[in-house]
Amino acid sequence: MPTEITDQELAEIGLVIKKFRNIDLFNRKSDCIKRRIAMRMRITNNPDITEYCSLLQQSGPELDLLLKMLTIHVSQFFRNPSMFEKLKEEVFPDVFSTAHNSGRKSVQIYSLGCAGGEEPYSMAILLKENFSSNLQKFEINIVAIDVDSHTLQSAELGEFIEDKLKNISDELRYKYFKQNGSIFRLAPEISQMVSFLKTDITANLQLSAADLVLCRNTLIYFTRPAQEMILNHIADLLSVGGILVLGKSETMVGALRKRFEPICRIERIYRKLC
Repeated sequence: MPTEITDQELAEIGLVIKKFRNIDLFNRKSDCIKRRIAMRMRITNNPDITEYCSLLQQSGPELDLLLKMLTIHVSQFFRNPSMFEKLKEEVFPDVFSTAHNSGRKSVQIYSLGCAGGEEPYSMAILLKENFSSNLQKFEINIVAIDVDSHTLQSAELGEFIEDKLKNISDELRYKYFKQNGSIFRLAPEISQMVSFLKTDITANLQLSAADLVLCRNTLIYFTRPAQEMILNHIADLLSVGGILVLGKSETMVGALRKRFEPICRIERIYRKLC
């Protein structure tokens, strides 16, 4: 069975995925991608890259299983609680103040690489709990984006195992979730606040101008040039003064430092300058 995949073999897999699912692997860190492809090859008993490429072209389910493994993100509700505290205390008040001062009636929020929806749903709960008056004044659009359609379908269901809720208080769990056996279903008043969109964040994001973008623990899977490209796309998407939140292990790269100023270096929160 394969222990290593060459760059040429990775390119062959990448072409199949690009052709059948229109997802580009070439911007992602190759070592991680190679390990996960090799794992699927072992699981499916396909030691030869040509045989595995043939399987991918003939089997939609295997192609989707591979993509799920390649794009997997670990998440839970209110992951990194200190960041959500910053959202509550500083970021959302700033966002609403800016919208009010500019005379706008809507606020646009994006969660990039949303995985199972825990992050955007957490923002919806936070807004519902702490900004009820603003929810009446503004149309709040929370758009959750991911490249994997099956992940998005699961996220839209709003059903979670208990481990995903470990950062949620008993009070909020009782208020916004209904338990059915081992599954906790999110209340419609929260799930309806979030819409989901399938797109590749390495592509130019043709979306409405944003007030707030969360792109946490996503850039780490991409090469440095791809990170710069994604951050430039986000900067173009954000309104001047808009806010970007990265993951704790991520940071501004290259010339992007000139387009943003830090609001909180610890939580990786930045404001767009130009």
